[in-house]
Amino acid sequence: MNHHATDAHTLVAAYALGALDDAERNDFEAHLRACEACQQEAAEFQATTARLAAAVAQPPPPAAKAQVMAALDGVRQLPPRIPTSAAPVLGGILRRRAVPLALAASVAAAALGGVAAWQTQNGNDLEQQARQAQQQLDEVSAVLAAPDARTVHGKAANGALTTVITSERQNRAVFTAANLPAPGSGKTYQLWLDHDGTMRPAGLIDHDGTVTLTGDPADAGAVGLTLEPAGGSPQPTTDPLLLMTLPA
Repeated sequence: MNHHATDAHTLVAAYALGALDDAERNDFEAHLRACEACQQEAAEFQATTARLAAAVAQPPPPAAKAQVMAALDGVRQLPPRIPTSAAPVLGGILRRRAVPLALAASVAAAALGGVAAWQTQNGNDLEQQARQAQQQLDEVSAVLAAPDARTVHGKAANGALTTVITSERQNRAVFTAANLPAPGSGKTYQLWLDHDGTMRPAGLIDHDGTVTLTGDPADAGAVGLTLEPAGGSPQPTTDPLLLMTLPA
């Protein structure tokens, strides 16, 4: 891994997704043992990927395994692909400069792969889920891949670990929560954007996951999280569990 020490932080998403080669992985793991920020971020990337994939996961039909095994004999085997000498260099450049984009692409593949495989058998329901998942992933990946993406981490009063990624260029913010306790019957967690002391609704999140905040984050100074009645409220009705300053 031919990077300065400060560059090692940019490889956390590629590490979490298993996208580093053996040498890079060994070097990054040495860095990881001494960097608490990267430890937390790697765990959050892995959890986010799993949650987005699970959101649209579908159990295969009972006959799927037998059908797949029966079809194997008719599948033509492709010849091995031999990389050119320039491939490792190009891969390293892309990995260093587009790690957030790699995360978004991998999340999209994980989340949508199962849907595509069984779409023809499940009809319109899966098509609708696929469209919703694709829209969500497009919004998230646009922020993650933005050259001006900025990240800040926080911890809510109920113990949830949170991350906010913002892009001024995209004028969007993405919120991720892990270890978020169940809100309870008739309750939901609501996100807010703090505009000079005025809290404006920014979406709902009722379990661990990743959402794009609604509203305009451009003039907001912080993101808030409260526990509200199911369906949300026009204004906060409880004390904030979290009020996290947006990254500059």
